[in-house]
Amino acid sequence: MRLKQAVIAMILGGISMSVDALENSVEIRVKGIDTSRPGQILVMLFQEEGFPKEHDKALNILRYPSTDTERVVVFENVPILFAIKVLHDEDEDGKVTKNWTGIIPKEGLGFSQGARITYKAPSFSSARLSFAELQESNAPHDITMRYP
Repeated sequence: MRLKQAVIAMILGGISMSVDALENSVEIRVKGIDTSRPGQILVMLFQEEGFPKEHDKALNILRYPSTDTERVVVFENVPILFAIKVLHDEDEDGKVTKNWTGIIPKEGLGFSQGARITYKAPSFSSARLSFAELQESNAPHDITMRYP
């Protein structure tokens, strides 16, 4: 509704509007990055398909060095419902490296909504975010990294 009102105002010439107001962008704040570990931080935007294991199905992947304990990232043109996965990719292979069991992650992970790995990867519904709800809060969504 806000977009519709803004477009009407533009048409009537009453208000000028920036391009940013037309885009669906969200801020994600990644906290608790262990800077003593090498590698890079991958912040991945998913819809339900492929979440959280199939990285090639992520809508967008942002990569950053693991040099800061906290990082704010912005995803633009996000869908109405989405989920975020963060991987501290120490060996920079783009995959979650597992420990000797082949089940338990050896690298740091974080998920939107504080979703956690229990005996399996978190479901999309446990990590799902709504663009509308994030816009109402007008604050970045925090994701805290968890390390083994």
